[in-house]
Amino acid sequence: MEEATSFTNEVAVLLKNPANFYNIVMENSDPRVKDWLWMQSPFPTWGLILLYILFVIYGPKFMKNRQPLEMKPLLFVFNAAIVVLYVYLTKEYIMGVLDARYNWICQPVVYSYEPEHMRIASALWWYYFSKFIEFFDTVFFILRKKDKQVTFLHVYHHASMFFLWWIGIKWVAGGQSVWGALINSFVHVVMYSYYALSCLGPSIQKYLWWKKHITHLQLLQFSLAIMHAIHSLYIDCNFPKWMHYTLIGYAISFIILFTNFYIQTYIKKGKKQAVAKDTHAVSNGHLTKKDQ
Repeated sequence: MEEATSFTNEVAVLLKNPANFYNIVMENSDPRVKDWLWMQSPFPTWGLILLYILFVIYGPKFMKNRQPLEMKPLLFVFNAAIVVLYVYLTKEYIMGVLDARYNWICQPVVYSYEPEHMRIASALWWYYFSKFIEFFDTVFFILRKKDKQVTFLHVYHHASMFFLWWIGIKWVAGGQSVWGALINSFVHVVMYSYYALSCLGPSIQKYLWWKKHITHLQLLQFSLAIMHAIHSLYIDCNFPKWMHYTLIGYAISFIILFTNFYIQTYIKKGKKQAVAKDTHAVSNGHLTKKDQ
């Protein structure tokens, strides 16, 4: 009880002096990453997120009286490059955790400069950087005047992931952080493979029947993330608990948003298309014997 009171008092003192709180928090970050790109402070990441949001707001206005850009070749190269990046990162996580002999149930961060631990930290930094690269998904949508694709879910996902993984790399570049990045990288291999193939035109698009299953895969990863975080809390794994609680809340928000996206895109839209198809058939006299 005394320890809890002491901790509360310390937090209260820190909050009274935000600058001091900021300095203490930054001083207790992972020393291995302090000189890596954009890791010195949160301001570069915040600045890029601000520019991203400003482009989301003002980009459509800039394109309003302009013709949409034709970007199929560029989009194919971009999406294919993302696939290569995530295949590489998936391989790096797996090789890194095997070399470091990670515990797949509970793995604290090892703040070591040994090659296997630095390999994991480096792969996670590239994962963080990939979230910046993915901002260009939105840029390309807007330049092609596909504004309907730039939904709240889309912007929320891109902006929040970039900042949350800055926190992850700054303080916990390893340990339990790896599992979420590993699963998400695999999901992105599948997702960006679909995007790349869809750029090749109708002759390929007719074989891309598995689009909706990408959402199934995304919902599965969020569910696995929640279960993994809850289990880590249950066994009292030596990893920042506030990060587990944050992850649980964040994953739940995605489950809600992606479930709504799935319902609107594949269930309600599918029903509307079926009704429209039946109406068209009736209006053209295409009734089957069963219908008659």
